Amino acid sequence: MTSTDSEPVVRQSRIRAPAETLFTFFTDPEKMLLWMGVEAQLDPRPGGLCRVNVTGRDILRAEYTEIVPNEKIVFSWGWEAPGHPLPPGSSTVEITFTQQGELTIVRVAHHGLPRAEQLNQAYGWQHYLGRLGMAAIGRDSGPDPWVVPEEQRKSL
Repeated sequence: MTSTDSEPVVRQSRIRAPAETLFTFFTDPEKMLLWMGVEAQLDPRPGGLCRVNVTGRDILRAEYTEIVPNEKIVFSWGWEAPGHPLPPGSSTVEITFTQQGELTIVRVAHHGLPRAEQLNQAYGWQHYLGRLGMAAIGRDSGPDPWVVPEEQRKSL
């Protein structure tokens, strides 16, 4: 068994919003920035780029591999930082949207993670799913405590 032959990291949240609404928070850059990131380039089609500057310092680079509107998004996943243990394309994220009455279950399954990255990614997904839940119901999720202040970003 290699260091990435483990079970995926799975996180989910029940959000009082339709699947159609939640889907757009992963495909529309303006909506994504309401819950995650300071810059986003999204081309939600198979082969399209998903690049998000998540914290002002940490840049996610992914490629969409499957899009089923309002039901599922699959993309590769990794970080652009040189030498990062999770480089672009090294893992896969599958997000599903399951409508249950007024609620939608947003389930994130992050596959192919090195063991050393599993806790970091689990914590990150939990953090951002909470912020997504607030944004999706029209509430301000407040400033992301993980974002580097803009004045500090200029020196990075």
